[in-house]
This record gives sequence, C-alpha cells and structure tokens, in this order.
Amino acid sequence: MNLAERVTRVAAPVVVGVLLLVAWQLISGISTGRISLVPAPAAVIEASVTHSGIIVEDAFVTGGNALVGLIAGTVSAVFLAGLAAWLRPIDAMTAPVIAAIAVIPIVALTPLLNTMFGASSQFGRQIVAAVAAFVPVYVNVLRGLRQARPVQRDLFRAYAASGGQEFRLLTMPTALPYLVTGVRIASSLAVISALVAEYFGGPADGLGTAIASYAKSGNQALAFAYVGASIAVGLVFFLVTVLLVSSAVNSLQ
Repeated sequence: MNLAERVTRVAAPVVVGVLLLVAWQLISGISTGRISLVPAPAAVIEASVTHSGIIVEDAFVTGGNALVGLIAGTVSAVFLAGLAAWLRPIDAMTAPVIAAIAVIPIVALTPLLNTMFGASSQFGRQIVAAVAAFVPVYVNVLRGLRQARPVQRDLFRAYAASGGQEFRLLTMPTALPYLVTGVRIASSLAVISALVAEYFGGPADGLGTAIASYAKSGNQALAFAYVGASIAVGLVFFLVTVLLVSSAVNSLQ
C-alpha cells in the first residue's frame, strides 16, 4: 500500500465524519414548535460530560446483560449445532424450533419475561440477549460443521484416522471461520436486544431505560448522549469479540 492509498484510507472516514457533524449542526437549527428537531452536537457533548458517571454505570449494566446473553446463546448454539450435525434426526426435530426462535418479537417477549422473573430482575433482559445471539451462531456453526467434503472424510478413514482426529484436524478447522462469523453477528445483536429489552420495562437502570425516560421527558441532549453510549458499547462488543475469536482461531490452526 503506497502513501496515497494510506492517506485516502485515513482521510475518507474523517471527511465523512466532518460532513455528518456539519449536517447534524444544520439540522439542529430546525425547530418543531418549542424544541429543535435534534439537539446540537455541543449540547450532547455537554450532557455526556456532565452525566458521564451515571452513563458509564448504565453502560456497564447493559454491557453485562449483553455479555451474559452472548455467552449463554453462543455456548448453547454450539452445543446444539454439534448434536444436529452429528445426528440428523435431531436436526429435523430442532429445525422448526430454530425457525420459530428466529422470528420471536423481542418487544412481545420482554414484558412476559419481566412478569415471570419480576420487574427488578435483569434475568429477562439476559434471556432476550441470549435468544438473539443463539440463532446466528447456531446457523453458522451447523453450516460450518457440514462443510467438510465426503472425499476429505474418506481420505481420513483411508488413513485409519480416529473420530477424534477427524474432528480435530478436519471438521473443527473447517467450521471455525463460520463460528467467527456467527459470533461476530451475535455480538451486535446481543447489545441491540439488551437495549430493546431495557426500553420495554424492567429495572430502572441500563441505557435503554434511560433513553426511553429522557426522550419522553423532553431532555433530548441527554437522550442522545445515551444513544452515543449505546453505540460505543456495541462497537466495543463487536471489536473485542472479533479480536478474541480471531486469536482463538489462529492459536488452533
């Protein structure tokens, strides 16, 4: 990569960011009655700095719910995908269930879980995040476990390889890239689902709850500050997940 390409690679997102900031400042001057359409960037920054302590606390609550859900959803998805790839009858039995889980409306599931586990429990939010993370991991891992070609398996059997050797040297390396893709998608979905679950009730902490509260009360600047914190949590989850899973893959190969 030459110097011009490096400069372009850095300058392009900076230019886009500046243009978006200018557009945001211009839109903030448009009013709808007594309030502006969106708060000015300076007001959002001021609200973020002033309330940074409570924003960070709520970010940890949301991040904790998303992390628990991501881990639970990933582990259960990998386990079930392994069984489905090993035993075809299990795949046939679970396929309708997976299809049903994939279309569960979070906005309808959250109030039910809050009623089941209590409005002061975070468990319902964690289940929502786990459900959201489960499907992409399951689908990708199951597909990855079936990517090894029959001729490759025949070659292992011809060399009298054991089932464990075939899994360790053929099946698992073939499935790992699909696992990485599934977890990468699931990490973002877990955060989004945790935020949505917080928005629709439960304990009075978390980023989603704060966004709903301040948006309804008319404190737009603080609501936007919480939205920015939500974006930051999502980016952290995505980047950390990619780095951890990629490191694990490289160590196994």
